[in-house]
Amino acid sequence: MTAARRPFRLGLTGSIGMGKSTTAEMFRREGIEVWDADAAVHRLYARGGAAVRHIAALFPQAIVDGAVDRAALRAIIARDPSALEQIEKIVHPLVAQDRQAFLRSAKGDIVVLDIPLLFETGAERDVDAVAVVTAPPDVQRARVLARPGMTEEQFETILAKQMPDEEKRRRADYIIETTTIDNARAAVRAIIDDIRRRLADARDRA
Repeated sequence: MTAARRPFRLGLTGSIGMGKSTTAEMFRREGIEVWDADAAVHRLYARGGAAVRHIAALFPQAIVDGAVDRAALRAIIARDPSALEQIEKIVHPLVAQDRQAFLRSAKGDIVVLDIPLLFETGAERDVDAVAVVTAPPDVQRARVLARPGMTEEQFETILAKQMPDEEKRRRADYIIETTTIDNARAAVRAIIDDIRRRLADARDRA
């Protein structure tokens, strides 16, 4: 009896405003299961989430109605930047556990791991290939500044924490241009087809 093959893990990443969430939804519509790192954090911070009691022990002022208040956390970090490391020590292992639970339950031949800071956190080591979503800088800026409450200063602060788009594209196995929906959808389908060809070739050689 042969062991079940694990699914091909495609990391999906991209800077703010590049269209990553829309692209992840395109993969879902093609029948590909997607794990979303941001959604995992939201689950951990929600009432009853695994991170709540740990963060409450360190920063009780960050808990509102039994859940972690992200605005309160940001305020704590702004006052004391060293708090970020303490929070990450709590959250990162729990996010990793959430991802492993997803991978254990995945049924398809391909899964997408949607990780905003994939390269910045070294998560490319945990995937078989990386797809980077990208768009011209003027398109990116217009998308981000159209978000409610977003300012130029906030945008620049976020960008400063992210690897430059050019470097992400250089390190990518696949690039998804999101200037138009049609371009992005065609790229998503081409990536799925290419991965399945690679999987078929690997099976033929086995």
